[in-house]
Amino acid sequence: MDNKAIILFDGVCNLCNSSVQFIIKHDKDAYFKFASLQSDFGGQLKEAKQIPDHVDSIILVENGKVYLQSSAILRIARHLDGAWKLAAAALIIPRPIRDIIYRYVARNRYRWFGRQDQCMLPSPDLKERFL
Repeated sequence: MDNKAIILFDGVCNLCNSSVQFIIKHDKDAYFKFASLQSDFGGQLKEAKQIPDHVDSIILVENGKVYLQSSAILRIARHLDGAWKLAAAALIIPRPIRDIIYRYVARNRYRWFGRQDQCMLPSPDLKERFL
């Protein structure tokens, strides 16, 4: 898909939905497109990229490659405006260490931030950013 990257996210997770809103706000070039993991498109992409079923939070598909956990978050940060680009410097930290922290937050995200009964619906002006 042209030169855009796709972010798959847990559409019922409040933290994930807030993260998507944050990314949209700081993605001035509209580099990212979005799809919930619960959507038909999200499920098909996950299957096509052979992403295991247990992977259920934010996933980045960029230039045909799949990035999971902390690698996805930090690669997303590289494309955000302002000081958020600096977060990508954390990529120098070994992935197993970064992913321990990521998995801890991911495991507790519903308890800490809650969940919705259904996926969020994008506003009409953002609809073209969602697949």
